Amino acid sequence: MVHPQMFDDDDPYLARLRTIALGFPDAEETVAHGRPNFRVSKVFCVYGSSTKGSAAVRTEYPRGLLVLPEESDRLALAEDPRTFAPAYLAPSGWIGLDLAASGDGPEEVDWQEVAELLDSSYRQVAGVRQIAQLDADGGPAARGT
Repeated sequence: MVHPQMFDDDDPYLARLRTIALGFPDAEETVAHGRPNFRVSKVFCVYGSSTKGSAAVRTEYPRGLLVLPEESDRLALAEDPRTFAPAYLAPSGWIGLDLAASGDGPEEVDWQEVAELLDSSYRQVAGVRQIAQLDADGGPAARGT
């Protein structure tokens, strides 16, 4: 089944996210289920999501960022009012962050925080060589994205 594209290539949030996500060693962007996915050996970030439920109770997050945080960070993140349990992925430990929660545009997003979340998620799925390369060059989070 082919999914329709569920994002705008000109989205300024996505543009900033791409810059950070593609800065990780061997990171690639693919489109799956109509949404941008950033992957290395496996997906470490998805842009856009929704919560699970009937159409009446489902919430769409077109500017949601899905990451796979470390177990120790998951509970603290879940208490943040900007986060949500993404459909289908939440049972596997993924968490969503609504980048547009402030309503003030991409300039109000803490992109350093986003880089740190991506770094953590990347480390959950990347190989040993890729993590060593990330540590050697400091990665996007260290560059003050």
